[in-house]
This record gives sequence, structure tokens and C-alpha cells, in this order.
Amino acid sequence: MARSMWKGAIQFGLVTIPVKLYLATESKGVSFNMLHAECHGRIQMKTYCPTDDAFIERSDTVRGYEIAPNQYVVVTDDDLASVPLKTVRSIEIEQFVPVDAASESTRFIKQAYYLEPEPIARKAFYLLKQTLAEKGLRAIAKIVLKDREQLASLDPFASTMLLSTLHWPDEIRSSADLTLPEDEVEIKPAERLMASQLIETMTREFDPAEYRDEYRQAVMSIIEAKAAGAETAEPAPAPTAKVTDLMAALEASLNAAKAGRAAPAEPASISATAGGPGGTVAPAASAADVEPTPIKRPETAAARKRKTA
Repeated sequence: MARSMWKGAIQFGLVTIPVKLYLATESKGVSFNMLHAECHGRIQMKTYCPTDDAFIERSDTVRGYEIAPNQYVVVTDDDLASVPLKTVRSIEIEQFVPVDAASESTRFIKQAYYLEPEPIARKAFYLLKQTLAEKGLRAIAKIVLKDREQLASLDPFASTMLLSTLHWPDEIRSSADLTLPEDEVEIKPAERLMASQLIETMTREFDPAEYRDEYRQAVMSIIEAKAAGAETAEPAPAPTAKVTDLMAALEASLNAAKAGRAAPAEPASISATAGGPGGTVAPAASAADVEPTPIKRPETAAARKRKTA
């Protein structure tokens, strides 16, 4: 069963809707451990105090804010709990905005969360959700999460609502420092027409299920092959990008897109030429998603020596 990471209430006007918050996403990347190159033993990261010249436990640490070089103010959990803000235990709705009008300013998302209403608040929760959906509105709110007040948007999503934390305006970098001479670029009508045709050919309904993390699958295939004793082959060098005529590139891309739509290519996979231990495995770019397979690390000489000691 999913575990909530925050409990509080949606607040707007005199309405209070008790809810729980759940993470809507999770990382699926390949995680590596740091090993000692000589013995392949897993290294340990220790917390060191240079003042006492000693390693300490994480439980022996406190928060400190540096007010001057090497001068700190200690901030405790009680200090943070006493912060006089309504948003410490509530999603404080500040306003409602049309979804289309808010899309530009709510693009910079930090994290998404699902909301679950407490049983006593289900009617009010779904009344708010359905009203937002019917009117095409999005709620702009504030909430304190992880010791920080966050700007957030609240939107109807499936059978719940989605809270998306946003970056504050002063956290968003300006693009003014980039070299972006759009007004100086001359685009010919034929080029614009060809680009429009290419984009139209590639335009379709977005289905997230069509996409997979092919890099993760390729890395896991290499790991599984090495665990089975196979050697990995060097991948073929990627073709060097060449600067070519824009119209020719657009026309070739359009023809390839039309051909791809008529006969979609099968995804490449990773295969062992000899199979089993001793085979050779060449990295490929596409395959189905898999969960990482645990690999038992061979016993090192140092470990065997400790057993016999």
C-alpha cells in the first residue's frame, strides 16, 4: 500500500478539505555503488568532524545556518514547527486561473504529487475537482514541504487531483544572456512549407506507453551479460553529423517519416552472438523495460582471508 509523505488540508475561503499527499513519480535509473578498484569491496561514506578529528553518526548532527565564516545558528525541528505560516500544514489556495493562461507560467515544475481526500472530506474534494474541470481552471497555491514553502498548482487528474510544485520566479533563470537572434534569421516560404509538412506527418496523439528508457535497458543488458561471463563489444561509432542543405534535410526527413508511418521498424535489441558465458554482447539502443537483476559479487581474496583468520 502506498505511504503518504504529507498530511494536511486544502484551504480556500472558509473551506477545509483534509488530504494526504503521495509522490506521483519515482526514479527508475540504474544505480551504481562505489567500489574499491583493488578488491571490489563496497566503500563507506562516513561523516567526519574536523574539530574533534573524529567520525560521527548522522544522528549526532544538527542543522546550522552560516551567518558569518565558521559561525552558525542552530535550527531545530521545534524551531521549524513553530514557523508562523498557514502553509505549514495546509495547501493554501491563493487564486484560480484559466488553464490556458497559466500554462506558460507553470511550466517549470519541481515535483508532482497525487492527493487523496480523507473519508470525511470526499464530497468537498470531488466538488472542487469537478468544478475546476468544468470551468477549465487551475488552482495556484502555497505549501510547506521539506522545510521550504513551495509555490504549487492544483489540477484535476483522473480520479484525483495533481499538485505540482513550481519554481519561484526568482529561481527561474532568464534566457536574455543566450545568443538568440530569431529576428535575424531568414526562412524561405518553401522551407517553412516543408517543415510544416514534416511536423504534420509526425503529429499524433501522445501515448507515454510507447516510450521506454532504452539507455537503462542497454546498460542493464551489459550488466547481466558481464554477470554471466560474457565480454562486451565496442559499439559501432555513431555517424558524424554533417551540415547539409536545409531543404534537402527537410525533404529526406519528410520521406523517412512517411515511410516510417507506413512500415514501422521493429526496435533493435541486444543479443549475444555466441550465447551464454564467453559470448560477445554488443550494446543496442532499444528494448523493453526491465527491473535491475541483483548480481552476487564474487568473494574477494580479502574476504576469504578474514574467514580463515
